[in-house]
Parts: sequence; structure tokens; C-alpha cells
Amino acid sequence: MELELSVLIILGGVALAAGFIDTLAGGGGLLTLPGLLLAGLPPVSALATNKLQGTFGSGMASLTLLRLRRFEPAALKGAFIASLLGAGLGTVLVQVVHTDALETLVPVVLAGIALYFLLTPGAGHVTRAPRLATRPYERGVVPLIGFYDGFFGPGTGSFFSLAGVALRGQDLITATTHAKALNFASNIASLTVFVLGGKVLWSVGLVMACGQILGAWLGSHAVLRGGARLIRPLIVVICLLMLGRYLLR
Repeated sequence: MELELSVLIILGGVALAAGFIDTLAGGGGLLTLPGLLLAGLPPVSALATNKLQGTFGSGMASLTLLRLRRFEPAALKGAFIASLLGAGLGTVLVQVVHTDALETLVPVVLAGIALYFLLTPGAGHVTRAPRLATRPYERGVVPLIGFYDGFFGPGTGSFFSLAGVALRGQDLITATTHAKALNFASNIASLTVFVLGGKVLWSVGLVMACGQILGAWLGSHAVLRGGARLIRPLIVVICLLMLGRYLLR
């Protein structure tokens, strides 16, 4: 499938904006996936191509934050693998089952995330004692979110950030940086399954990847400069926008 140059340029711009937003708050797919569908891609190809460009974005964000020493890879090894496995299983299943149940569940979860950050203004300002130990978090929560990303996707970064703050007691910047690494893992697994299935439209995905890389690089630096003051309202806004999308479709 070939797209006109003007459409590719627009999609690249959309990916740039999405990469920036996704790095700070998650939900970049709210821009890119509809853009791909409006460009005329079949739904499965749109999902697969969206994963390609999203993998470049989360990869750039993770690499930039790693270079800035915002997280230690060794500390995330178990969670990284858990996210990989969960997303791989989710991507396999999404190609053979319907997602109708998630269409009902996701709006409820998004509303819950928005309300959590609205009604608990102190959450994420400082590190607190974990409410969930490392092992059950890595073996239960992380693969479940990874599975969701492979199976459906929207809001995964916000889910990982919320889990880090609410369950692991992390400050919001730490939770956001960890979320990018875990989202990168789930993107890798999901993309691999889609590539093996021949679902990716490479020309479109690689053009958008260029925009994602720049947007994610800018977003990574914005995370550190804006801190929780910038991340918190963006998470709330993105969750509410995604909620509106589900309710009005």
C-alpha cells in the first residue's frame, strides 16, 4: 500500500507530537492510531504499523533517560522481561479473539487513573513505602499491563506510571522513566509478533518513526525539566481525552 508524500509528511508530524506526549504521560496512540486509520490502512495493519513507530519512540525515550542516568537497567531486568512476555501473549491473542470486553473496561480504568491524580495531589511528589513487594509486582502487575498493551494498547504508559506511584511508592518522575522502559519492552514483543505475521506497513511506519524519535527525545528532556508539575496534568488530560474517545465512538 502506497501513500501520497503529503500524507506521509502529516503522519510524521502527528508521530512527533505523539512521541512527545507519550513520553510524558502515555496515550500517544490517541493521535497516531486514528491518523493511520484515516490514511486508509486496514485496522490490523494500522495496529501493527503503530507498534513499529511507537517502538522507536519508547526506545529513544528509554535510551535518553538511561544516558541521563534516570534509572538503572539492572533494577528493571525482571519487570522488563515480564512486560515482554505479557505483551507477546496479548498480541498473539488479539489476532484470534474479539476485544469487545475491553471496550467496556478501558473507559472505567482511564477514568480511575484521572480521578486518582486529581483527588490525590500529593501522590508522586516524594518516594513512599511500597504497597506491593517487588516479586508480586513484577510477576502480576507488570505482565498484566504488558498483556493489555499487546492485546489493545491505549494508555499503557499511564497504567505503568500509575502502578509505579500507587503500588511501588515511586515519585512521579521515577515512575514515568520506569514506565518508558517497560513500555519499550511491551512494544518490542508486540512488534515482533506483528512482523512475524507480516502485518507491518514498513514505509509508513519508518517515516513516522523519525517523528517519534524526535518527539520522544524532546519529551525525555521535558520530563526532567517540568517534573511532576508537567506530567500530572498531562496524564489527567490524556486519560480524559481517551475516555471521551471511547464514550463518543
